[in-house]
Amino acid sequence: MKGLRYIENAVTLQLDVDRCSGCGLCVDVCPHAVFALDGKKAALADRGACMECGACALNCVAGAITLTPGVGCAAAIMRGWITGSEPSCDCGGAC
Repeated sequence: MKGLRYIENAVTLQLDVDRCSGCGLCVDVCPHAVFALDGKKAALADRGACMECGACALNCVAGAITLTPGVGCAAAIMRGWITGSEPSCDCGGAC
């Protein structure tokens, strides 16, 4: 989904390539093709497309991926605007 953008340059997603095992689960579970395999390691193919759902981090057995779920989530952003609080959709990163 190259055309769908969330919060460009504000994504909390981090990838520690040294810890990556190259299993490819991040590529498989990411709904926005943020990851690609570069040789035997994951790479950030389109970091700005990340919606911070947390699927990649939850499935990364090697612990190479970290992020703060909900920061780029549209539901979280709207809830923050409505309540005047920090973005939170209370989904635990499942949205």
